[in-house]
Amino acid sequence: MRLTARQLNRSTLARQLLLRREPLDAVEGLGRVVALQAQEPASPYIALWNRLADFDGTSLDRAFERHDIVKAQLLRITLHAVTAADYPAFHEAMQPTLRAARLYDRRFTSENVSIETVEALVPDLLAYTAEARRNADVEGWLEARFGAPKPRIWWALRQYGPFVHAPTGAPWSFAPRPSYMAAREQARPDDGDGSVRHLVRRYLEGFGPATIQDIAQFGTIYRPPVQGALKAMGDELERYDGPGKTVLYDVPGGVVPEVEAPAPPRLLPMWDSILLAYADRSRVMPPAYRKIVMRNNGDVLPTLLVDGHVAGVWRTTEDGLEATAFHPLSDEDWAGLEAEAATLRRFLAEREPMIYGRYAHWWDDLPSAEVRVLGR
Repeated sequence: MRLTARQLNRSTLARQLLLRREPLDAVEGLGRVVALQAQEPASPYIALWNRLADFDGTSLDRAFERHDIVKAQLLRITLHAVTAADYPAFHEAMQPTLRAARLYDRRFTSENVSIETVEALVPDLLAYTAEARRNADVEGWLEARFGAPKPRIWWALRQYGPFVHAPTGAPWSFAPRPSYMAAREQARPDDGDGSVRHLVRRYLEGFGPATIQDIAQFGTIYRPPVQGALKAMGDELERYDGPGKTVLYDVPGGVVPEVEAPAPPRLLPMWDSILLAYADRSRVMPPAYRKIVMRNNGDVLPTLLVDGHVAGVWRTTEDGLEATAFHPLSDEDWAGLEAEAATLRRFLAEREPMIYGRYAHWWDDLPSAEVRVLGR
């Protein structure tokens, strides 16, 4: 069976709960969409607001506090929110990538301490971080061990080791100055190949059908382990032909909606997962807009989603939500965005009306077909 680009777009939207908001709590919703990038503390909240019916941010607050959802360095070597149920296997699957990226980085090697010495510290450090610790606390603990400051050891350990961000309050659970804790669940499957299979299966549940390249892109996992996982899963998976003679993999029974399925407008947060989960970004983003939305330093701007594709960007202002469309939109599209903006402004007003302010410089040179202030 051959799938078209339109079918793949609708499949992504359906599995990412962007065709309609679902009546789920934060843990259930995050489980459905697999992972949410959490570089900016507000982004997981806005991502779930886009996806869940009557989303109340306090449900995500509670999930973070209880460690039912954890925030940790994982996929694409950056911060993600994932469920506690997925964290152990995800963390184990990501270990080769995370260790290579941090323990062979010159910032770590410049400390002149062996990897073996550092890893031998982990059991004691887990005990020390049974309660939340600031970076300065752990750096002081390490300095006492080594008799000299060794801040880059903690820089590496906190990003690849079994540590998660501890909630610190503030509007979005995590303040700019982070705290860290030992992950509540330290048991690992102790089966690296099995954990990669778990990650692949979960990815396909949330983002399939997809190619080998897409799966590797999602986690920044080396391609051979992904190929090995797909081979081992064998007949467990469905296979499709895709655009450009690509081979697509999927879980049995994965939703592929009709191409006519309507896609309501959405106001996606910075670094929304659907923009980053595929090697072929065109599934949801016209190629001409990629460099506008995805900046050279890695920032991914908050976007307008119209008919399932990126149509522009948005930001908050004192007067309302400013929407910049990259191409002409219909009156119906603008009306839908207006309704979304009014609801989002009410949601933000309860926590932080002005978000993403430090990224305002990207708006200095944006192309636009039309700019409107919505949700006044």
